[in-house]
Amino acid sequence: MGTLDGHIGPGNSAATLRSLHSHPMGTFTSTRGNQASLEAALFEGLAQDGGLYMPDPMPRVRPLSEHGSKPAFLSVACKAASDLLEDSLPSEITTSVVADSLTFPVPLIEVDPGVHVLELFHGPTHAFKDFGARFMARLMSTIDPYDINSTSPRTVLVATSGDTGSAVANAFHRLPGYRVVVLFPRDGVSARQRRQMTTLGDNVTSVAVAGTFDDCQRLAKEAFGSASIRAQHRLTSANSINIGRLLPQALYYMFAAASLDDPPRFSVPCGNLGNLCAGIIARSCGMSTHSFLAATNVNDSFATFLNTSMVGDRESISTISNAMDVGSPSNLERIRWMHEVSPEPLQNFVSSHAIDDDDTRKTIRDVFSRTGYVLDPHSAVAYRAQQRRPAPAGVPTVVLATAHPAKFPEVVEQAIGVEVPLPPGLASVIGKDEHFLQAAPTLSDIEAILSRIDTIE
Repeated sequence: MGTLDGHIGPGNSAATLRSLHSHPMGTFTSTRGNQASLEAALFEGLAQDGGLYMPDPMPRVRPLSEHGSKPAFLSVACKAASDLLEDSLPSEITTSVVADSLTFPVPLIEVDPGVHVLELFHGPTHAFKDFGARFMARLMSTIDPYDINSTSPRTVLVATSGDTGSAVANAFHRLPGYRVVVLFPRDGVSARQRRQMTTLGDNVTSVAVAGTFDDCQRLAKEAFGSASIRAQHRLTSANSINIGRLLPQALYYMFAAASLDDPPRFSVPCGNLGNLCAGIIARSCGMSTHSFLAATNVNDSFATFLNTSMVGDRESISTISNAMDVGSPSNLERIRWMHEVSPEPLQNFVSSHAIDDDDTRKTIRDVFSRTGYVLDPHSAVAYRAQQRRPAPAGVPTVVLATAHPAKFPEVVEQAIGVEVPLPPGLASVIGKDEHFLQAAPTLSDIEAILSRIDTIE
């Protein structure tokens, strides 16, 4: 765990680079028609036509376990990732990137009979975003090693509703050839989430935007939509709009499915829909699953799409599950593209249910009092949704726990009445000085910040 200091993994090996560049780089198609290699899709982030890249055709993943076996996460992840990227990367490179980046445990815990919690918060920033961010950072430094004598640094521009920013900042911290600019809503993240972004320094610049996450996401897309800004600052994205961050999230779905005797139903906390999209990709690649339950807070635009096929921008509403406060989820475009725009194919295996703040608090309190298990607000939304809409008899449920409960002490500790111990990644930022810039929700402010960073050696 920890930060990336210098080139790591396979990126330094001349033999590895020869193998990489002699290998065909696969085909990725934008949801709006453009095609690109893995390298182009990875570094463009948002396609130049404004769409989001997807593997095309969708790869197939071979069976990952024998019936009744209990596979190890890293073993499943290496095998599955090699199949996912078979047309784009030599398997030895894929395996090396996975083994070097996904170094933390992924417990699958049965909390209630037939209801399992998949803990995705044991990475360095204690949120599921560590999977995609660390994988992507290592993949980028492998495919395009930095040469200080011939290339200028890339700028990773990322919008966050809570956990993405800290995961990306940590993954790229002190990585040669990269600067990170994190846009977060000034009043829309918890204090501990903010501190994980604002105490790093070095090549990480955090920006408090006077607006919502949707404003941050819009600003990032506007920056990528400007050819001049994109070129001048060598922009690349680390949001789930980047296929390099999205694909690794399919790995933990495959691990959970391979660990259970029967195909599970997944209850997924949903905001920008990257997590749900990764699960649907895993299913499309051959993973056995019963269905998906898209659990939302009151920001339930995905449920509206499922029920009416209507898509439109909404103002996000602030809740205690703040990372899910997304009014216009980007990855809905990918999900629609996979299912020919219509919600009807999705309705066969995806449903949605919204949970309000009061019910979220009650769920944290109830689960703790009955079982001793502590849920964070986002995982509690998913847990309550599957209680409201139980799986059919005999179908196991997997609830995705996306963040450590200690990130949200104001909500969790009030609900359960006891203090939640701090994990290492949170304890280490307590007491450190914070440094961040302020910005209005305008592209001109963000462009000025990017230009200012460019002048800093």
